[in-house]
Amino acid sequence: MPYQELIKNFSRVRAYLRQFYVYGFRSRSEFDEKSARSYDDERRRVESWLREYVSARRTPEGKNIYISVDSRRRSRDPLYRVWKTKSFTDGDITLHFLIFDVLYTPTAALTVTGILLGIDERLSAFPSAKTFDESTLRKKLEEYVREGLIVKEKKGRAVFYRRAQGTPLPEADALAFFSEAAPCGVIGSFLEDKTDERPEHFLFKHHYITQTADSEILCRVFEAISDRRELISVSRHRESLARVLPLRVYISVQGGRQYLAAYDFDMKRVVFQRIDLIESVAAGPVCGEFETYRRKLDGLAPHIWGVSLSGRALEHVDFTIRYEDDEPHIPLRLEREKRCGTVERLNANESRFSAGLYDAGELIPWMRTFIGRITEYHFSSPKREERFREDLERMYAQYGIGGDEE
Repeated sequence: MPYQELIKNFSRVRAYLRQFYVYGFRSRSEFDEKSARSYDDERRRVESWLREYVSARRTPEGKNIYISVDSRRRSRDPLYRVWKTKSFTDGDITLHFLIFDVLYTPTAALTVTGILLGIDERLSAFPSAKTFDESTLRKKLEEYVREGLIVKEKKGRAVFYRRAQGTPLPEADALAFFSEAAPCGVIGSFLEDKTDERPEHFLFKHHYITQTADSEILCRVFEAISDRRELISVSRHRESLARVLPLRVYISVQGGRQYLAAYDFDMKRVVFQRIDLIESVAAGPVCGEFETYRRKLDGLAPHIWGVSLSGRALEHVDFTIRYEDDEPHIPLRLEREKRCGTVERLNANESRFSAGLYDAGELIPWMRTFIGRITEYHFSSPKREERFREDLERMYAQYGIGGDEE
């Protein structure tokens, strides 16, 4: 039985899930933001949803708990339970079913008074039934209008409400793939719950589930991009508030981490924000210059290796690698992973990579994977070149060989 306390603030659940279970780096003794009782309440709540996936380890700082999921044996994201476990008051759940029973026929449209009469008629069969006033009913109907479950129509001076028409669901295979592979896949998982067929033939070598708790933030970002609206974003712990225009969402193919590319009106430049560090967002006005700012991002994109724009001037980097005749996979890999760089085939055994980037430091970890094959390298930034040379010297020292040896 899931933990039954009402969830009044999902952002708190999201924070606990991320800090204690997804990243698993904080122990109970390190938690000083709320009382120990608050920590225990949230722990019980999360573990009631994910008990079979919760593991723990002992460290000098204390007991750390985390989620452990083997993607070879589990094709479904278990973190979707976080979104599907919700408690209601007796009044909420009773009114919900009464409204949709009164409006059972999608073509039937009734006023608030008509719906209230229908509810009273159904409750009259019970000796001590709960009653609802017009104000409560009207608020619930308006909530469902915003959710798209109820359609509101005005005929003269009267306002009528009716059930929204149903929409055919996509094929089961499409839902199964979308729910596990797409951003905001939790939407596909909710739709899957309405079907009897749940295909199990999809397995994912890299199954990124750690961003599941950020689905609501991501959905609002997509809505703002679609509507060309500004956003007011609040970072974790409410340390900073920013007025931004969301332009695109970038998702790492290496770790699944999601980033918002946006124009920051205070900083007057394009910035990248980690979506898991955004505490909340609120929609702002429509921006008439959306396409202008989008083109600004498009102009920067060919010179961004990852999600960093730390420099204002382009930095040039190039390196040459050597490979043997029986290693055709090396130049193929270089071509496949070049991103915004270019690859030039010098001869049968050598290729040169080159790129102009706003932050060449992002390239260095990938460049290191070719150490042992690099015959020549150049950085326009002396700082970057010194860092790469120091990396090589530390490696030589670790293996006890001279820096001038191959």
